[in-house]
Amino acid sequence: MEIVIDGPTLVLNGDFDVRSTWMARSVIYDHLDSVEGDVVLDVSGVSSADVTALKLLAVATRQAHAEGRRLTLQGCTPAVRRMLHLSRLYRVLEVENSPLIA
Repeated sequence: MEIVIDGPTLVLNGDFDVRSTWMARSVIYDHLDSVEGDVVLDVSGVSSADVTALKLLAVATRQAHAEGRRLTLQGCTPAVRRMLHLSRLYRVLEVENSPLIA
């Protein structure tokens, strides 16, 4: 997993799973602590995600909400959306709607 910081946005690339969760947790929480306002996680480069990774995002979302901020997922791939629905974490995570491609 590779994570690039672009202002208030974190761009995630690669497999987001139990192996990368510790690194991602550190980067996400450090970013939430250092950035004022809302944070966006661009997951358009995430090829696969598991429930452990999505639970990390759910906890980070709740922390952001407790601080009066938003953490939004942007660019969810079909694989990420599928796991969000299977885990029912779509109820907790804020997901930006993707534009329909004609």
